[in-house]
Amino acid sequence: MGREEDFHAKLNRKQKENLKKFLTPIKWLAIIIIPIIVIGLLSLSWITEYIWMGSLGFEQVFTTVLFSRAALGGVGFVLYFVVAYITLYWIHKSYIHFLNHSMIPNILLNKKSAYAIVFSISIVFGLIGTSMVQGIGWEPTLKALNYETFGQTDPYFNLDISFYIFLLPFLELIVNLLLGLTIFMTVIVALAYSVFNMYRESRLAQLHLGISISLIGVFLAANHLLDPYNTLLTNQVNVFQTSVVHGLSYTDDVINIPKAYILAGVAILGVIMLIVALIKGNLIWMAIPIALYITVALAGQLVSAAVQNYVVSPNEFHREQPYLQHNLDYTLEAYDLDDISTEQHPGNQSLDADMIERNQLTIDNVRINDSRPILDVYNQLQTFRNYYQFNDVDIDRYHIDGEYQQVFIGARELNTSDLPDQARTWVNENLRYTHGYGVTMSHVNELTEQGQPEYILQDLPPEGDIEVTRPQIYFGEEHSNNVIVNTEVDEFDYPTGDENMSYRYSADSGVSLSGLNRLLFSLDEGSFRMLVSDQLNEESQLLATRNIMDRVQRIAPFLTYDQDPYIFVREDGSLAWIIDAYLREGNYPYSEAYDGNHNYIRNSVKVMVDAYTGEVDFFVVEDDDPLLQTYENIFPDLFTYDIPEDVESHFRYPVDLFTIQADMYGTYHMSNLEVFYNREDAWEFATERYFEHDITMEPYYITMQLPGNDFEEFVLMTPYTPRNRQNMIAWIGARNDGENYGDLMVYEFPKQRNIYGPQQIENRINQDSRISQELNLWSQGGSSVIRGNLLTIPIEDTIMYVEPIYIESSNATSLPEVKQVIVAYGDYIVMEATFEESLERILELIEAGVPGNMPDVDDDIDMDDEIGDIDEDADIDEDIDFEEDTETELPGIPGDAEDTLNELSTLFDDYQNALSRGDWEGAGQIMNEIEELLGTID
Repeated sequence: MGREEDFHAKLNRKQKENLKKFLTPIKWLAIIIIPIIVIGLLSLSWITEYIWMGSLGFEQVFTTVLFSRAALGGVGFVLYFVVAYITLYWIHKSYIHFLNHSMIPNILLNKKSAYAIVFSISIVFGLIGTSMVQGIGWEPTLKALNYETFGQTDPYFNLDISFYIFLLPFLELIVNLLLGLTIFMTVIVALAYSVFNMYRESRLAQLHLGISISLIGVFLAANHLLDPYNTLLTNQVNVFQTSVVHGLSYTDDVINIPKAYILAGVAILGVIMLIVALIKGNLIWMAIPIALYITVALAGQLVSAAVQNYVVSPNEFHREQPYLQHNLDYTLEAYDLDDISTEQHPGNQSLDADMIERNQLTIDNVRINDSRPILDVYNQLQTFRNYYQFNDVDIDRYHIDGEYQQVFIGARELNTSDLPDQARTWVNENLRYTHGYGVTMSHVNELTEQGQPEYILQDLPPEGDIEVTRPQIYFGEEHSNNVIVNTEVDEFDYPTGDENMSYRYSADSGVSLSGLNRLLFSLDEGSFRMLVSDQLNEESQLLATRNIMDRVQRIAPFLTYDQDPYIFVREDGSLAWIIDAYLREGNYPYSEAYDGNHNYIRNSVKVMVDAYTGEVDFFVVEDDDPLLQTYENIFPDLFTYDIPEDVESHFRYPVDLFTIQADMYGTYHMSNLEVFYNREDAWEFATERYFEHDITMEPYYITMQLPGNDFEEFVLMTPYTPRNRQNMIAWIGARNDGENYGDLMVYEFPKQRNIYGPQQIENRINQDSRISQELNLWSQGGSSVIRGNLLTIPIEDTIMYVEPIYIESSNATSLPEVKQVIVAYGDYIVMEATFEESLERILELIEAGVPGNMPDVDDDIDMDDEIGDIDEDADIDEDIDFEEDTETELPGIPGDAEDTLNELSTLFDDYQNALSRGDWEGAGQIMNEIEELLGTID
């Protein structure tokens, strides 16, 4: 029995030794492999991101951001770790010295275990610091290290604008980070020493708490030393009030800036008093500096409020006058409005056939179609399959058959979510249905007999006046899945009758799925099918992030992008997208903010994304922008100056930027400070009737010949009306073509007489008995009337309005069709089946001299006759008949009616001419003559 037990014991020892020999390499393998796997999984997204950015040529952007974040993360880790370790170590030491050891757990009495706990907790704090610092600090830090100067200083501190844009945010980041960390640790210290009244009895605890509070005082002082610079960036004068001045105001100058220095001094004095109190061990003295600081801070707010109420408010304009000038000047500079050209527009009633002939290209490009109903038309008539979709219709211009023409254009994109359920397989959604196909383009001003747009490009494959050689759209506005091309599966291209055409991707711009890439991106995509599918081969490529907005945001998240990208056809027949990128900041001195705290904006970059390859180019269009130059210093490989001509010719001034600038200029055009202060001449965006609602007019593109020019150009414009009034006071435009691109101009109308505004025209349309009657009739019987955009069309020295009228039946598949076009000019309003007919009718009325303010003129009047020769059978409302015999007396008018009317007409023309010359005295005398002549009529 003993031998048997001895045998088993030896056998067990042998087994244990063998098991130990077997497990030892596995243990070391696990120690090495498991961390590698964990680190690999954590860094997988970085690796795949680097590969993806490298496929586009922007790996330098990725590495710059990554390394800067890593460096700042390291700084944050060390800072938080060291502060946390010192704080916890000191607390532990204070507990050990103050408390009876029987009251302390053994794990804390053992130095090795206690320091291990302190170290572990500090590691956690370090990781928190890493996350905070690298997350919020990488961009301000890179800007501060690479900034370019503006070459312009503020009028108070005489510092370059770059200090406020780049350096001040960086300094505030550091101070606030340290202040926040110190306050947080001081709270921990205070809570730790509140146990057993240690803050009263423990010298170590008092010293620790005092040093922590002193550090808060130091960082508060640093924060207050930065406060004076912030007075140039806000209109907040205290926690209760704001100033009329954006930027430094009277109260800031007199009270808030000195208050900031006083508070900084009080904070430093408080630190000294705390140190003295610590040396003497007097706890009451430790409370005095805190109470003093709070008292001074509250007193400063109260004094600021008192000065604002009792010194500034009673004589606000006089007190704020010099600061208002800075506010006005610097806001114009921040929004690039300081060199805007301003001209007077006479608003004359001078329209005639010769003027129309001189401006025929403007007339030919008047937008009769409306982009919103056109989108419905495209989606019903030009999709052909339920998986195609037009997401938007854009406005652009092309030279077609030698003519400069404004067009609508939309991309036919693929939406696999609309595939039948049985067709929504992994192969179909990832390998076969990969791209949209072609664009549809139509004239803005030409209609079919049915009221539908006349196409320039249509159908599959695209046919028309412009050649599209590469119609496949792999990248667009649709939120499409990532797809794999060059697989064993042929891609669906487009349908033709009963069969579908196939296609093979021919570019080399995707991510190669050969070798290790396939494993990495299978893990990143979370797709086991991608890893094991036999449909993939060494030539397969992954096309990732196919939504163009997500794509550019992924490459350069530090830029702000316009939400309306537009597609265009290049000279070689390929398709590409243009996205406007904005560079904006919030620390421009004296400038009023337009969105939160942003008060500086430039459209210095245009981004082009190839619809086929997905290649991205960041084109520099405003190289003198210091913010752009700073980003160029940070990311030298991101931007390019080499802009192809066929791309540049399709650059549009962006609507979003134009809207911001136009909104600001509505207030900041007032150069007279007193007028500016009172907002006496504030302008607003006009309103219009769209569908059945009054809405604020959006800026729109128009092809027109600017006054004084001999050629038509593409212009973005919007009209202004005075605040709370509806007459048109001015219009602002941005030029889009050639060397004039980006030039802003404003045309102001005479203020002494009424120029009809868009809403006034809309109201007159509503009040016109004939038009309103017809619109009401069309809106009955299951149809609805859609009133399109009312366009303001400047032509030389006059203004004309055009509004299309759509009719749409109430069923779900109905198509909106243009059935009538309203043209308004001066006092004339007509509605005919086409724009040409309406314009011709207006010209006939003008030529015949029919008074424009007459309610309705029947269609049977022969406008080839003069007003005195109108057929006697023709009717004019209210039973007034003009007959050939001019001696016949009209009701209420003496027999010499013609002479009286002619004299009145001459006097009224003289009156208008006097007003346009600014001859108020002469105009008044002429008006007296008109009144006397009218008094002779019974």
